[in-house]
Amino acid sequence: MQDLAHYMRPGTLQLGSLPPLALYVHLPWCLRKCPYCDFNSHAAPEALPEAQYLDALQADLEHSLPLIWGRGVHSIFIGGGTPSLFSPQSIERLLSDIRARVRLEADCEITLEANPGTFEKDRFRAFRAAGVTRLSIGVQSFNDRLLQAIGRVHDASQAHAAAQEAAECFETFNLDLMYALPGQTEAELAHDLQQALSHAPPHLSVYHLTLEPNTWFAKHPPVLPDEDTAYAMLDRITADTLAAGMHRYEISAYARDGHRCRHNLNYWQFGDYLGIGAGAHSKLSFAHRVVRQVRHRDPRLYLQTAHDPARPERAVASSTEVSRQDLPFEYMLNALRLRHGFSLQDFQERTGLPLSAIEAPLREAETRGLIHRDWQRVVPTERGFDFLSDLQSLFLPPEPEGLQSPPQTHLT
Repeated sequence: MQDLAHYMRPGTLQLGSLPPLALYVHLPWCLRKCPYCDFNSHAAPEALPEAQYLDALQADLEHSLPLIWGRGVHSIFIGGGTPSLFSPQSIERLLSDIRARVRLEADCEITLEANPGTFEKDRFRAFRAAGVTRLSIGVQSFNDRLLQAIGRVHDASQAHAAAQEAAECFETFNLDLMYALPGQTEAELAHDLQQALSHAPPHLSVYHLTLEPNTWFAKHPPVLPDEDTAYAMLDRITADTLAAGMHRYEISAYARDGHRCRHNLNYWQFGDYLGIGAGAHSKLSFAHRVVRQVRHRDPRLYLQTAHDPARPERAVASSTEVSRQDLPFEYMLNALRLRHGFSLQDFQERTGLPLSAIEAPLREAETRGLIHRDWQRVVPTERGFDFLSDLQSLFLPPEPEGLQSPPQTHLT
């Protein structure tokens, strides 16, 4: 078991209370790796080691329990990879294992990521019966040419069938779309959006395709729409979703009233989350510190270490304390993604820092027209939303003279 005393020792912060706690479970296998994907995903072996991996997840969770004693879990997100490769029976066992070890809140949201390429009739219905309450489907596009261009394994007809069954089986679900795809026109984006909205999804996530380092597309970049076209696409997305009764509550998320993703909101509001599974990230708060953990990325190494009593940290590859000077940027990297910003009280409660720690960058952001603020809240302006990276970078800690390091990133 992990040494709780190590984290409870005196430190530089003073958190009056702990934030809500979520659980992230990573299932790392896909049918094949997409050329744009920089997540910890791996091509699935011919025989997926479902039982062995569930055993490792169980051991990982049990080893982590001392870090979350007494805390209820308000949301679970099963991500990947392609979690829908696992059978509904395995997902049912996973959720049963979790319920036996942690206290779930009565209205706990349980999301499963699914891809149309793993869709077969009644499979989503079986996930609902297993205890999943929310499905997130990685459609990306309803255009066969564009799906092929980004290396997806499904076609448009499978995407429609998956969305239709999700709508029939789940009270709430999400569709993922991407825009600014290779060779995509504004008309094609409008058609993709219309096709997605025809299924009346309660939640829509729309992501700009970016060329991430260490991906196939980074090494072999496709021709993408120019910046002006991408901005026009985003304007169309915002207008059409609003007309359909959805509101943009986060930089990439649109939802009907009552259907915001509670798990992702917890990330953006700098809540806590325990991540189990290969490559999973955790962010956990204690009375005097905030700690980040990362599990071993390689599924084979994760399977080996999760049970190994000779390794005190088991599946945890690294555990680092977030420094006092890094906390403002860590907080803003999340909170400023929200359309309605954050309350100053939440900043103090989640970081244990005084408001004086962010007064200078807030003043600079206000001068540049990137935020509105009063004595209670800080809210990004339209300009701040358009230039979010510039706004967030104002909160980076000053670099020691002569050193230049890349901005930190936070994976969710």
